[in-house]
Amino acid sequence: MDRKRAKGSAGLLPYRIVSGGLEVFLVHPGGPYWANKDEGAWSVAKGEFQEGEDPLAAARREFREETGFEPTGELIPLEPVRQAGGKKVYAWAMEADYDPSKLKSNTFSMEWPPRSGRRQEFPEVDRAEWFPLGVARRKILETQVPLLDQLEDRLGFAGSPAGAGQAG
Repeated sequence: MDRKRAKGSAGLLPYRIVSGGLEVFLVHPGGPYWANKDEGAWSVAKGEFQEGEDPLAAARREFREETGFEPTGELIPLEPVRQAGGKKVYAWAMEADYDPSKLKSNTFSMEWPPRSGRRQEFPEVDRAEWFPLGVARRKILETQVPLLDQLEDRLGFAGSPAGAGQAG
């Protein structure tokens, strides 16, 4: 088995422009540790890539694995951000309009409850949702907020009200 160390994480940030402004598509991590967490728990659909692997190819693969959706459309590269643990997250934005009710995520296995000796399967991502930027800034992991800022700047939505579209 190849034991190359993980170089970072790579993912995709779908967005759509609606009458209320800009919305982004975020995913919520599956498994028991995240089940009751909401604000500050959502993320771009992403996953690790190995040294020597193309980050964009990894971003496309991870998006497919975590959502079941095929990434299409023009990609806008965003500047990498650092996670709390120090690993870099490379992300690309793309205009899209996926239906969150059709989410189909890969699963992972872990011992649950802890020290029970019983393994259970959980989805990598248990739900996805479209959020207006103001709401997304509260939902997304704090270290990924700069990705939203970059997208807003790139698309010319800078200065839009942070709380616009408080649904969700």
